[in-house]
Amino acid sequence: MHDTLLLFGATGDLAQRYLFPSLLHLLRDRLLPADFRVVAIARSEHDDESFRGWLRERLGDDYDAAALDELLHRVRYVPVDLSDPDAMARTLAPFADRPAVSYLSTPPNLFASACRGLKAAGLLEPPSRLVLEKPIGHDLASAREIDATLKAALDESRIFRIDHYLGKAPVQNLLALRLGNTLFEAVWERRWIESVDIIVAETAGVDGREGYYADYGALRDMVQNHMLQLLALIAMEPPAAMDPDAIRDEKRKVLRALRPMAPSAAEADSIRGRYRDGVVDGRAVQGFGHRDDVETFVGLRAWIDNWRWAGVPFRLVTGKRMPSRTTEVVVTFKPVTHWLFGADERKRARANQLRVRLQPEETIELGLMGSLAASEWSANELQPMSLDLAMLPPKRRIAYERLMIDALKGDQTLFVRDDEVEAAWRWIDSVSEAWRQAGTPVRDYPAGSWGPPEAIPFLPRTLTTHNGRKS
Repeated sequence: MHDTLLLFGATGDLAQRYLFPSLLHLLRDRLLPADFRVVAIARSEHDDESFRGWLRERLGDDYDAAALDELLHRVRYVPVDLSDPDAMARTLAPFADRPAVSYLSTPPNLFASACRGLKAAGLLEPPSRLVLEKPIGHDLASAREIDATLKAALDESRIFRIDHYLGKAPVQNLLALRLGNTLFEAVWERRWIESVDIIVAETAGVDGREGYYADYGALRDMVQNHMLQLLALIAMEPPAAMDPDAIRDEKRKVLRALRPMAPSAAEADSIRGRYRDGVVDGRAVQGFGHRDDVETFVGLRAWIDNWRWAGVPFRLVTGKRMPSRTTEVVVTFKPVTHWLFGADERKRARANQLRVRLQPEETIELGLMGSLAASEWSANELQPMSLDLAMLPPKRRIAYERLMIDALKGDQTLFVRDDEVEAAWRWIDSVSEAWRQAGTPVRDYPAGSWGPPEAIPFLPRTLTTHNGRKS
């Protein structure tokens, strides 16, 4: 395990909310090397002490004082302009004394110059590694351009493209449930599954990220990475072994099998939306007015053209300023072939569903039908019942904790490979081009709603909210 982490973008929101807290938890639990060190890098003009004070203030009083002191003791701060490779080389060369993991928590337009600066500083020589946050580029062409720069500096085995959704426990439990149980293995295909829904709903808006969002929109910001990675894990063939390349080979096959969206299918298989003024969690919020041609909500119906999934719709929905924050995968099974329980019970019947919830809480549930079976009711009067399939972990972990440990160890299983990125962008580009040719409009929706009225066919029949389930 490498013992040096160079954290670029150390004053950014991601570092404050997730990366430094993850490191603090890992240090507290003694999961990092004894001489582990963090080199925090950003443009702000701090020295070691002023940055430590700044970080202590940002992390607040939510953490154990001794653990926070230990983290701050291990942190050094270096101000660097990532757009200047020569300055990077001069400033960071002293940290090339031992293998390191460089973590680029930065906008993608800085990846190329940062990579050149790290290479010149000697920080990308074997066995040092490079971690990159999403998105990798803006489209297929820019992704390939970034990849060419990366490959000129180090080989694919030392490049770690991070998607924190893959570090969440329910995602890994989904793989275990599907691949480790005959019950699911036998029915995980088109003959038994009616549809798959993946929804990522956020109550937050794009406040403070208007410039970034104006360039990317919901399609590129969320669908290209998080949602397509979830789709690939759900739909992939069982790998030959649980090793990084075998798993990623199967994910790539799924992404390549996605049917490109044609302009003639854009109206039926997609919806774009943009939130306007509204109310979220009882608070009035302003609409997104930065650009009228950028979506903050997108609904897609994706089709996988292979034997296992032919004809099964994968509905992908993501949006800002939704009524509640939730990320769920819902696998809906087909109804029983022959119904025996009468017309009234048929009306009450619900399809069997496997529901994997990633946030706000992490749970896995299986929805079935059962009988009340009591003396005051008929024995065959059916009612929905739910089974909790999730095992409680010993400690609730931030997804980044697992991914940081894997990057320090060199395990690429939960990271994204270059050909996956290209396959995902190829499909996303087809959607963008279909929208352009079809003139797909961006429809308004009030903040605090589930998107434009036209989005109803793309939404799961039942959504989970803070106040229970909402049809």
